[in-house]
Amino acid sequence: MKAVIIEDESVAAQALQSLIQDIDPEMEVGIVLQTIEESVEWFEENPMPDLVFMDIHLADGSSFAIFDKVEITCPIIFTTAYDEYALKAFEVNSIDYLLKPINKADLERALSKYQHLTAASSGQDKASLEGLLAQMGNLKKKYKTCFLLPERDKLIPLATSNIAYIFIDTKTVKAISMDGHTYYLNQTLDDIMAQLDPEVFFRANRQFIISRAAVKDMSIWFGNKLSINLSVPVPEKIIVSKARVGEFKSWFAE
Repeated sequence: MKAVIIEDESVAAQALQSLIQDIDPEMEVGIVLQTIEESVEWFEENPMPDLVFMDIHLADGSSFAIFDKVEITCPIIFTTAYDEYALKAFEVNSIDYLLKPINKADLERALSKYQHLTAASSGQDKASLEGLLAQMGNLKKKYKTCFLLPERDKLIPLATSNIAYIFIDTKTVKAISMDGHTYYLNQTLDDIMAQLDPEVFFRANRQFIISRAAVKDMSIWFGNKLSINLSVPVPEKIIVSKARVGEFKSWFAE
């Protein structure tokens, strides 16, 4: 049984490989790929492995960009430090989604799920696996289209299409509409991002979630970072780190 790891952090890749060998010594990790470009080239030139472990955030962008360039038909177990892409992961043959740091129990569960799906070699079982992957590919999450916000004795609707950005201001989460009005949200940014369509909204950093519709342009910032300029006023610069610039560009230009 052959597996491929796509992970740009060598320490994380080594730890994952060690856990895999601990749990299933018969699983051979043939190669560790570190970038989108390297992964695309490898899949174009090599037979499909039995299983792929794929980190979502790579140094040169989001690993979802790989699927735009090559077809990966084997099951995938995603590994990432962020949970906002869980549903998107299941649109591309994912059978599980592990949050970093990965522990042995979670990996054992994921590999058990994989082994259960591929245990028998009969045509019926293969068809079941193919059917399951096809169903996963057709999953469409219904993202939130409106927040109902309490204000005195009323509930005020805030359409997500009217949100320019959401940010934390002295431990208070605020949503700013396209016309500059401020709304208060009683949720964490992590919880909010999980409810928003990741094709429309981007988690720029720990403080800001931004809407694609509100992005005016971008400025090159110190250290190869990006400063995102919106069409509405912001209280401070919205900086995307160097490590996530590629992911932002892929998101914005998709």
